[in-house]
Amino acid sequence: MNKKILIIGKNSFIGSNLKKNLSKFFYIKNISFEQAMKKKITSFDVYSHVINTSIHKNYINKKYNFIYDLDRVFVQRFKKIKFIYVFFNTRKIYLPKANIKENSTKQTKCFYSKNKLYTEKFLKKKLKSKFLSLRVGNVIGRKMIKNKRNVHNLFFDNYLIFRKKNKKILVNDDFKDFLSINQLTEVIHNLIKKEIRGIFNVSISEKIYISELLQWIDKKFYKKIKFMNSTKDSFYLSNKKLAKHIEKKLKKSDLKKFCLNILK
Repeated sequence: MNKKILIIGKNSFIGSNLKKNLSKFFYIKNISFEQAMKKKITSFDVYSHVINTSIHKNYINKKYNFIYDLDRVFVQRFKKIKFIYVFFNTRKIYLPKANIKENSTKQTKCFYSKNKLYTEKFLKKKLKSKFLSLRVGNVIGRKMIKNKRNVHNLFFDNYLIFRKKNKKILVNDDFKDFLSINQLTEVIHNLIKKEIRGIFNVSISEKIYISELLQWIDKKFYKKIKFMNSTKDSFYLSNKKLAKHIEKKLKKSDLKKFCLNILK
């Protein structure tokens, strides 16, 4: 409990879940981005880590513009930073393939991935040893807060939408790098505890096909889906670098157990 963590984005999917799960180990303060920008700069000195989970919709959908880059807007306020800043990047910065490493080929096809990679480069240069970037795959979990300001849907959100329509659908049976929100929390807990910095893929590091994931989540819905062959968008990340630092193996069996209970 000696570490104090600030989470920016109190209503976000990741932010609200981190608040709940990390409170078992650390003192956690969870605020909105607007609240963070109103605080005095010196008030952040009490925190060992600041985790920003907030994002602007125009950062996702439009060409890069500084005013929509909430990570950069926040960090630019500081001449000297005492805390470790935790940035969430996306696997979409990579060329899709199996076993993607941190130094693998980058391929930014959308505004979101281009903007994320640009921000990461800026933060790395600005923050130096005070920077922790997590390149995360598809996180599975329930939203704790119904947020009308939600800027984009995740895999589980889309599943709920299609399930509600109750219609037969066609799905490419791609393999992805899925992990549960609990597994993501466990990774962040270990990185904070050990004060790790740097750039890491956060993943289970195994092929997980959409068909098997949906069968775990909802067998009835699974039967209404016609699965087609996987496409060139299939991918999974290598977590070898991460595993060396946290000394913890993320297991596919734990993701399965999480998915089997997600609707309960």
